[in-house]
Amino acid sequence: MKAGIHPDYRPVLFHDTAADVYFLIGSTVHTDRTQVHSDGQTYPYVALDVSSASHPVYTGQQRKTTVEGRVAGFNKRFAGFQTKG
Repeated sequence: MKAGIHPDYRPVLFHDTAADVYFLIGSTVHTDRTQVHSDGQTYPYVALDVSSASHPVYTGQQRKTTVEGRVAGFNKRFAGFQTKG
């Protein structure tokens, strides 16, 4: 590997603010913020809006679409607006 061209790979503390969950993961992300983790060490800190702890797909709270198709739903909604010929 060429020296001096690669970003610094280090443990980084990611915080999912929606679920209030912390992840300690190796990363090259650049941040000026730091925070003390539960193990007593200080790590670079990145706040996240969504992660696997709060995303509806991973938590099982994803809304399911109805069995009825889009065309059938359209026809049902606008059935009374038929043109008189």
